[in-house]
Amino acid sequence: MTLARQHDPGDMVPIPGGRFLMGSDRFYPEERPVRPAEVGAFLIDRHPITNAAFARFVAATGHVTQAERPQPHPSIPGRMVEPCSAVFTPPLPGTVPKGPASWWRLVPGACWKHPAGPASDLAGLGDHPVVHVALSDALAYAEWAGKALPTEAEWECAARGGLAGAEYAWGDSLTPDGRHMANTWQGAFPFVNDLEDGFARTSPVGSFPANGYGLFDMIGNVWEWTLDDYAAPRAEPARSCCRKPQASGAATKVIKGGSYLCAPNYCQRYRPAARHPQQTDMITGHLGFRCIRRL
Repeated sequence: MTLARQHDPGDMVPIPGGRFLMGSDRFYPEERPVRPAEVGAFLIDRHPITNAAFARFVAATGHVTQAERPQPHPSIPGRMVEPCSAVFTPPLPGTVPKGPASWWRLVPGACWKHPAGPASDLAGLGDHPVVHVALSDALAYAEWAGKALPTEAEWECAARGGLAGAEYAWGDSLTPDGRHMANTWQGAFPFVNDLEDGFARTSPVGSFPANGYGLFDMIGNVWEWTLDDYAAPRAEPARSCCRKPQASGAATKVIKGGSYLCAPNYCQRYRPAARHPQQTDMITGHLGFRCIRRL
């Protein structure tokens, strides 16, 4: 039994309000500078919203996610494409990848119910984080649950678990004593995942240790939506495992936490300070969310 199966899906953890140091000066430009931030007290979901919890929401409301509806063409204004979402597809060994377009493929029929494409389903994945959710889907769930999505500062404060200035949610070593603390990528991304942590894609929530506040999967597994608009000195971060923003006219929000695709050799965004731009209409198989209640 995973740790998370011991918790009710509505289980939330109190986070004290106050000031903390946000950001990092050691990794990527968009995280700089380290600066003081302040948040009020709030409750936050102990783990990302799972497939089982999202299924209850859909059953109660009839919600149809963005990935299940026709969508604007990514490069041709005014043209629509059939329902689809982006699925990670490793490039062939020996090829020369040219960034995220080399490993993200728009798959018709891919959605939260079919995370790897139309031939896949959620059998055995009830306690995995829901993916292929657009910001509008996450907001709809939060409203139904009587909750909200976190700001970037609220999310980062919770992820740090009370550790001031630590690089990771558990301290300053990625793998203390050789132990994997989150679901990330081991090996030469994007070709070979050595699966040292036991997972190729998403993992059951609670498969790795909680942080100091008792929160699971704040780092790795899936990226998580926040409410903040993305702004940084650079238009977009370099060397990211994520799809790059496109000129669609959609708003761009901050996502946090990294995912099962973040790797030491390519995208070291498995840290509380890490951040990435995500267009609100861009849907992928490594992006989920969790909710908060402000006190």
